[in-house]
This record gives sequence, structure tokens and C-alpha cells, in this order.
Amino acid sequence: MYMHNELRNLSSVFPIYGGRNMSIDNNAPIIPFEGIGGIQLYSTEEQVKPFLDGHNVKKERYSGRIRYQVDNLLYLVFLKKNGKLFKITTLDGYKGKLWDKIGTDTVENELLSLDDSFIWDDWEEIWQSPKGVIIEGYDGTGLCKWISVYVKEMLEPEFEKGNW
Repeated sequence: MYMHNELRNLSSVFPIYGGRNMSIDNNAPIIPFEGIGGIQLYSTEEQVKPFLDGHNVKKERYSGRIRYQVDNLLYLVFLKKNGKLFKITTLDGYKGKLWDKIGTDTVENELLSLDDSFIWDDWEEIWQSPKGVIIEGYDGTGLCKWISVYVKEMLEPEFEKGNW
């Protein structure tokens, strides 16, 4: 299993390590604890910048975080404390799938039949899986609005200190 502090050849899925094409792959799989669209979690802003070329990008700072909205494809969220990407969220325009079956076109009622690891959180109003995924934003349409993957450390009490 891949651990965040190990390097393995990710060039086919995550071009940032391969030095090849640095564009966002709108159809790439959503990979929990690893990344989305060719962008890998744990990357720095500097490593991600080549992926942003040619896109309409909005940058916001809030509560110890920096968030980039890339077109209608992705949110990239960095922790200011260590400058690392800790969460990637798909937006309506992203077409890749989680486990080849769950996307922004998935109907909420079908979610558990596709993967039974999801648990509903009444307080946050999200579906969360211990496999490293959050699904949220059912806005009356019955369709999934956002799919997020994140670093494992996000669930730890010391996350905000950025020592990961």
C-alpha cells in the first residue's frame, strides 16, 4: 500500500512525478488518499501551479487554508501552516469516477448499493467513507454534487499543526 512519505512511480496517474503533460485530466479516476485529475495530495502549491495553466482559477484564503477553484472542475485546498495540498474536491464539470462507478451524476439513493462503506453524518450532512472519501451536496436534485479525497492526517487531532 502506498504511504505518503514513500515515492513510487506515479507518472501514469499523477503526471507531477513523471515530468510529462501537466494538465488536469478531467476523466481520471478519483483515488482516495492519493488524488484527483492527475493532482496528488501532499503536493505543494508550487508543484500544482503547472496544472493550473490555461484554466480560470480563483484563489481564496480563509481559516488557515488556501483554496483554489479551478474552472468548474476542482477545489484544491492547502493548509497554510505547511503549504501542502490536503483536500481535493470535484465540482460539477469533473467527469472522473470514484472506484469506476461513483461520480457527480450518481443518485444518492444508489450510493449505498454501489459501496456500503458510506455512513451518513447528520451534523455535517455528508456521506463519509473510512476509505478516504466524503460525498456531499445533495441539493434537492438527488445527485451527488461534490466528491472529496483527503490526506489521512486530516482526521487526526494534530492535523492543524501541519506536522505531516
